[in-house]
Amino acid sequence: MQLTCLAIDDEPLALDLMRSYISKIPFLKLVQTCSSALEALPLLQQQPIDLLFLDIEMPEITGVQFAQSLSHRPAIIFTTAYPQYALDGFTLDAVDYLLKPIPFDRFFKAVNKVYERTQRQPVLPASFLPPTTPPDNEDFIFVKADYKTLRVNLRDILFIEGLKDYVIIHTLTRKIITLLSMNKIMEKLPEQEFTRVHKSYIVALSHIESIEKGRIKIKDQEVPIGDSYRDHFMRGVESKNI
Repeated sequence: MQLTCLAIDDEPLALDLMRSYISKIPFLKLVQTCSSALEALPLLQQQPIDLLFLDIEMPEITGVQFAQSLSHRPAIIFTTAYPQYALDGFTLDAVDYLLKPIPFDRFFKAVNKVYERTQRQPVLPASFLPPTTPPDNEDFIFVKADYKTLRVNLRDILFIEGLKDYVIIHTLTRKIITLLSMNKIMEKLPEQEFTRVHKSYIVALSHIESIEKGRIKIKDQEVPIGDSYRDHFMRGVESKNI
């Protein structure tokens, strides 16, 4: 299965690099490169696009503004020289945020995330899938995000990432950014199901796939283990009772 993609950047050299990188990936098909978001808009309206490589600082309309304007949003990988827009990327549920100059191995890791997500999607249309009903006693928390109070089922949380005054709740289906400290979010979570493994990370024990070389693998993500949390976490793993 090939993923159709557009690369949008006002720097010709950056577009040349994207063409080169994309040509090396068998599952990517470059539809076109565009020097502005406005140039790309008709292409998105004419045909389905699976993936956008999107620069942020561009004339007329920024990459963030363009992504916000799309009612049907493809997977997005931001490509930018400016790290201060990372929070905007998370808010838009971007797959990844690549800082220029972009090394090929980092590019490959990002596009592989998109490909793996497409492979996990059901083959049958949603209308053919049996309805799922959550158990009546399912645990959940409420958090404030996007001017709303959202219910988050605990079993859907993969891990939680601290970002200054915010936390990003990574779930099975989305990322939720909420104004909370790591200590406050930890108070909301049951200790037998979640543990803090780093000053910036809390993990759901049920979603841990493997632990290797000081890192925890959860789905297609890797979470570091902080030195001050390592002994407690590993003792819990060995005893199976964190």
